[in-house]
Amino acid sequence: MVVRTWRHINERYNLIGTRCKTCGTVYFPSRNVCPKCRRRGELEPYKLSGKGKIYTYSIIYTPPKDFEKMAPYVIAVIELDEGPKLTAQVDCDINEVYIGMPVEVAFRRIKEDGKDGVISYGYKFKPIEEL
Repeated sequence: MVVRTWRHINERYNLIGTRCKTCGTVYFPSRNVCPKCRRRGELEPYKLSGKGKIYTYSIIYTPPKDFEKMAPYVIAVIELDEGPKLTAQVDCDINEVYIGMPVEVAFRRIKEDGKDGVISYGYKFKPIEEL
């Protein structure tokens, strides 16, 4: 049996979800069954644009272990342009964040693990400059 590590999960490094061929609904993370039309086998991989807006957010002043150096930081629920919502850190000034702020995905360092300092990477979001 091959051990599947978190590095092999598409959702960790890419915003790849699924789209229902029947109703067009996009899901992230991936699903095997569409809850709307309940049809099996009608879902296909779908690469999300990575653009969206802040649906709601919180500023973390007292972080969990391994995130102390980053505090304070913004954690938000991002509503992607395609519809799914996901939770992620937002790289921005805590005094400038607001609900509805346009953001885009960015591949960033998330944290260091353990005494060896193994660096974990993944997605965060950053503000998009409005024209």
